[in-house]
Amino acid sequence: MASRYWVASLPVQGSTPSSSLWNRLQEQISRHSFDTPLYRFNIPNLRVGTLDSLLSLSDDLLKSNNFMEGVSHKIRRQIEELERVSGVESNALTVDGVPVDSYLTRFVWDEARYPTMSPLKEIVDSLQSQVVKIEDDLKVRASEYNNVRSQLNAINRKQSGSLAVRDLSNLVKPEDIVQSENLMTILAIVPKYSQKDWLSSYETLTSYVVPRSSKKLYEDNEYALYTVTLFRRVADNFKSSAREKGFQIRDFEYSSEAQDGRKQEQEKLVQDQENLRSSLLQWCYTSYGEVFSSWMHFCAVRAFVESILRYGLPPSFLSCVLAPSTKSEKKVRSILEGLCDSMHSAYWKSEDDGGSMAGLGGDADSHPYVSFTINLV
Repeated sequence: MASRYWVASLPVQGSTPSSSLWNRLQEQISRHSFDTPLYRFNIPNLRVGTLDSLLSLSDDLLKSNNFMEGVSHKIRRQIEELERVSGVESNALTVDGVPVDSYLTRFVWDEARYPTMSPLKEIVDSLQSQVVKIEDDLKVRASEYNNVRSQLNAINRKQSGSLAVRDLSNLVKPEDIVQSENLMTILAIVPKYSQKDWLSSYETLTSYVVPRSSKKLYEDNEYALYTVTLFRRVADNFKSSAREKGFQIRDFEYSSEAQDGRKQEQEKLVQDQENLRSSLLQWCYTSYGEVFSSWMHFCAVRAFVESILRYGLPPSFLSCVLAPSTKSEKKVRSILEGLCDSMHSAYWKSEDDGGSMAGLGGDADSHPYVSFTINLV
């Protein structure tokens, strides 16, 4: 599947049928750029309205197109992120079961949803409002998912970070703690390089420390976790002396109820995250199809409006979709220009060639035919 397509519109001259122009275009492409896919872009007979309404509408066409394209890319990136997290392969993006590239290259206007007799502005407003609503829904749903994910990541960081900051509840067992009327156990975080110093000095940091009571429970790349048992009445003195020697004392009170509560909270967050991920992913697939359909209908309106403003009334033009490779672009441009009448082409030549419309609107890529790009990715 190509990731970039051109929508182009060529003027049909006089009484020449569009089928004749289409045959010439097919012949030229197959002869000079045979690797360029070419398709008809079937635009219905839309309601033209007044020239003022067309000009007013054309002012916002590029901005509206960029908005719809941007929302489609946001949803695509969200799908890729959700599937990367879960480690599953991406499914094909579709519109009502039709792959998006096929939907574009075999585009059919949805008359039931967008009656062709409706004013063009009404159609564009309807298309845009649908995409705005989907973007708003995406923000809410993604925020809800990311909030739960952030909570879970915070818990995981606490359980896997440095001993200086991590949660210790899953490292300390009930048998590691002594709690009585007179005795208590303190947890000390000792730098790895200071373990010998700790073992040789902890009994003398204050009086009433239980001899040989220190036990190493865990060690990471920077620190080791030790217990020490002492009398309650000297706990503050011990903590002060330990800190002076560079040992960190972590306040900790073992509670099986609290530990069970934290475990249940984590399990609930894991389940909530998976439910939200699955729900968001399903919504994204559906919504991508809706946004893409709206975007393609908008592209049809854009091609119609720009063709009327470029070629005049009554509507007489041929619209097509092409997917040239980078190396074929210049040749395909030349073919498209060659199928425009010579006077029209000269009118749009660059300043160097003396064209009257050179530099119109500051557009360095002006062509004597309607053309714009659809970026699927």
